[in-house]
Amino acid sequence: MTGSIEDLQRHALHTIPGFRAPRPGIQIGSYVSHPAKDEDLQLLQQLAVDWAMVVVDDPAQHTAESYRLIQQRLTPYGLQIYRIANHNVHNVEEITLNLPGRDNKVAEFLTFIRNLGAAGIHYNTYAHMANGIWSTGSTLGRGGVEARTMDLATARGQWNGKEYSGELTHGRVYSEEELWDNFEHFIRKVAPVAEAAGVYIGIHPDDPPVYALGGVPRCIFGTFEGYKRAIEIADSPNIGVCLCVGCWLEGGAAMGCDVVEVIRYFGGLGKLFKVHFRNVSNPLPAPWRETFIDDGYMDMNKVMRALQDVGYDGCIIPDHIPAMAGGPGTGLAYSIAYMRALVQAAV
Repeated sequence: MTGSIEDLQRHALHTIPGFRAPRPGIQIGSYVSHPAKDEDLQLLQQLAVDWAMVVVDDPAQHTAESYRLIQQRLTPYGLQIYRIANHNVHNVEEITLNLPGRDNKVAEFLTFIRNLGAAGIHYNTYAHMANGIWSTGSTLGRGGVEARTMDLATARGQWNGKEYSGELTHGRVYSEEELWDNFEHFIRKVAPVAEAAGVYIGIHPDDPPVYALGGVPRCIFGTFEGYKRAIEIADSPNIGVCLCVGCWLEGGAAMGCDVVEVIRYFGGLGKLFKVHFRNVSNPLPAPWRETFIDDGYMDMNKVMRALQDVGYDGCIIPDHIPAMAGGPGTGLAYSIAYMRALVQAAV
């Protein structure tokens, strides 16, 4: 199966009544809970959002038929599914660290990929962190907005209901060689299944991209060179990058290149599959906080123009939106309007 992710999605869904095919180029998406309220979907329709990143928490709903039913619910609102989030096969410590149960988790992931393909969904974001996303709670930003913060001295990890803390989250120090061997074992099983299913997998950066957290070196998806090596090991047209701009900005100079350079490199290879469009106050090692798109240390207009320059034909989404007054719809509307203006200015 050939063509961009978006071409495949359009082909799979163009016959659905009421479907509004998104234009080619940079397109805007947003998270959608399952099940979402009608007014939440109506808001996305009013904001002219093209793509839905559907979060499905119920394990029983992770079937191809359930995904088709979700798409039927979204279609009247002009939305189509870009990604299904399945937290049970995302940031899997058994896979990353070769813990007991690894083979079962890999098999679960492969079943998930096959179900996506069978439902006509051609993209999945995968993250490879062993001990979760690390934070230090929240702090106040512009206008008293509440936003996630990160201080290495007091941070703790969390993922899918499990918490991680301390110098050794898994009882010992892991070596870089172990991490690379485990990744290669995983990706060589995944790539042929993804190709057969017609599903593209974008790998998310480590959050935060700190070299070692809890005894686990974040050496693969915490630097530019690590990403390059991982994509070369995968050696598949279906394995690429979900670029979280915020994570890249968290890492700063330690990433090995800036975010515009990474867009030009992987975008030039056709390996950018999805973009999380967010900003932060400053890079590590100083404590940082998440910000509005226009309030961090990166000029996000440069990011959008870089995406336009490489001919990016895919989805960008607002991510980790600070909690504004007026409820979650306020921050979402602000973020999407700002992103849309940047897209229009970059054309």
